[in-house]
Amino acid sequence: MLIGLHRKREWRTAALMRTIAPMTFSYWILRALITGVVLASAVGKSLDLAGFAEVLATYQIVPAGWLWPLAWLVIGVEWVLVLWLLSGWNLGVGALACAALNLSYAAWMTVSLLRGLDIPNCGCFGRFFPQPLRWYSPLEDLVLVAMSYALWHCARKPPRPR
Repeated sequence: MLIGLHRKREWRTAALMRTIAPMTFSYWILRALITGVVLASAVGKSLDLAGFAEVLATYQIVPAGWLWPLAWLVIGVEWVLVLWLLSGWNLGVGALACAALNLSYAAWMTVSLLRGLDIPNCGCFGRFFPQPLRWYSPLEDLVLVAMSYALWHCARKPPRPR
């Protein structure tokens, strides 16, 4: 009887490890990629705050008096997300916050595209890696939303074996 229980427990443990191992690999890859993108974005914007404020002005959405506070807010949120993702503390919520940020970027870009604005630098990485706003720019942010959702899913605790 004990041998049968022991083997049953081994089988359940092996089955659980087969499901957890890929999740663990995905977890670390997603966490590294998302953190790297948000870090590059925060560094690029921080190194030239005035340039980033100018990029924000090209979107013609906020009044001129709000450009600097908005620039500081965006950079501050990105740095908080970088530290949050690096720390690993309550990572599921951090992943959802990252998804919300990128979803807002995608909405911001979509509205600008629908308005027909010609924006030579989307501002994703400040002024150091200028990319014009194109039809697929919001899709890049939506990919980050999907990756953040996947990280949220991986960060959830796996079910306990019975």
